Amino acid sequence: MKAGKLLVLFTSLALVAGSASAQSNEPNTDTVTKVGTTSAQFLKIGVGARAVSLGGAYVAEATDLSALYWNPAGLSKLRGAAVQFAYTDYLADISYNFAAFGTNLGTMGTLAASIIYLDSGEMTVRTTDRPDPSADEAERFSVQDLALQVSYGRALTDRFSIGTTVKYIREKIYNSSASTMAFDVGLVFTTPFESLRLGASMANFGPKMQMSGRDVLFSSDPDPNSSGNVDVVNSEFRTDEFSLPLLFRLGLAWDAVNTANHRIVLLTDAAHPNDNSEYLNLGGEYSFRDLVFLRAGVRNLFEEDGEQGVTFGGGLNVRIDRSLRMRVDYAYADFGRLEQTHWFTVDLSF
Repeated sequence: MKAGKLLVLFTSLALVAGSASAQSNEPNTDTVTKVGTTSAQFLKIGVGARAVSLGGAYVAEATDLSALYWNPAGLSKLRGAAVQFAYTDYLADISYNFAAFGTNLGTMGTLAASIIYLDSGEMTVRTTDRPDPSADEAERFSVQDLALQVSYGRALTDRFSIGTTVKYIREKIYNSSASTMAFDVGLVFTTPFESLRLGASMANFGPKMQMSGRDVLFSSDPDPNSSGNVDVVNSEFRTDEFSLPLLFRLGLAWDAVNTANHRIVLLTDAAHPNDNSEYLNLGGEYSFRDLVFLRAGVRNLFEEDGEQGVTFGGGLNVRIDRSLRMRVDYAYADFGRLEQTHWFTVDLSF
């Protein structure tokens, strides 16, 4: 009964907060989606080949270390200890990486930590005066994004789990950077219909980010038409503050088939971001003896002007010895006119 009350409370808070977020900035939210108005966009990319191949419909199914991103309550399902490494050659040759470690502390719950790192690689500095500098004269810059996360998940009952993540977020562009702290909360509830699970999460709740650094510093003459006064005053451009990409997710996972040899899971997530229109993710997974996995999904259905689409992939779960198991996952994600991305994840549990 207590778990049910917490579930109702969490859902109510998410709906109220989501409504307030949608109404606080623009009077006409039916036509304004606020795309491009938040910072730390790398927090929206996703983590883990399994989750991506399922179309991002993972908030009710996250039981591995990628739960640090999707729903920290799923960490309560972790047995023993595990490490996970994920790599993606993202759009425009951007490198996107994830690494995590977690351990089950018994009745005390599960503790885990992770790092998300994005690197654009070096690019040429171009200005209106020098739109195409020569290779010898070209100045180079890069973009690096970082999120350090610590998560805790615990099962309050055999049906209800909660979790939270505290994260440090940093964006660096050229010689300027911005950083902040944020947190996520999540829950997973196994309904009285044993094969049906409900998950919910709120991600990236925290203060705004503001760029500062050498690139926004300059010197100016406050009165160039007069002489004898101060010629040079050190100044700084006043940069705007931007909110984090706050995201509410509500998801369902249903074991349509669950026998000793075969399992079919159907999943769906509904998402409400503060910088875009609402969308729906759909996914399905078939597994044979918990050894071979085939997956497919569709991302961001009903999102306005979105380029994300079909996803698919697979995985192999093998036991190396009595105490060590390895799972290797692959995912393909279509981005329409932006082409596609390939995702690889290795998970070791022991």
